[in-house]
Formats: sequence, structure tokens, C-alpha cells
Amino acid sequence: SSAGPLPQGCRLISILQFLRRQQVLQLYRRILRALRDVPAEADRRHLQEWAREEFRRNKDATEEVSSGDSIFVFQDAIRMMITQGHMQLRELQKALKLAKS
Repeated sequence: SSAGPLPQGCRLISILQFLRRQQVLQLYRRILRALRDVPAEADRRHLQEWAREEFRRNKDATEEVSSGDSIFVFQDAIRMMITQGHMQLRELQKALKLAKS
């Protein structure tokens, strides 16, 4: 039994897309949480805005690129951005830890 057509504006996403989205949201939250420890308010605000802008800028990144009738999947692009984000988060955490000591 089919559930029928999806309401206008709705779309199904793959499990991979769902998992990637969860990874991105988790990274975003972890970065914003880490930025709470930046002691100078002006620096903290600047870094928060930078993080938000980076995520906004890449929000339309997709792992699928259509070309004619074929769809090519580029799973490495988003995975690479997530990996870079985690590396930047670790560097931020190290810098904040050093600043406290």
C-alpha cells in the first residue's frame, strides 16, 4: 500500500543524506559550544559569525550532481568538509586550552 504522493515542497532524502546532515548539525553545535569559551566578547562574536557564515555558505553543498540523465555521487566532498571542520574544532579547542593555562 502506497502512502500516495508527497505534499508539495517535500522530498525524500537518502539515509546517507540524513546521516551526513546529522554529522553537520552535530559539528555546528560543537563549534558554537566551544566558542562560548573564547574570553574576549568581540573575538567570540566574530568567530561565531564566521562559523555561521561558513555553514551558511556551504548549506547547499550536495553529494549529488546531475548531468543529463545520470546522477554522479560525490560523497567525498561533504565528508571532506566535515573532516576539515573537525580539524578546525580541535585546533580551536587546543588554542582555548593553551589560553587558559
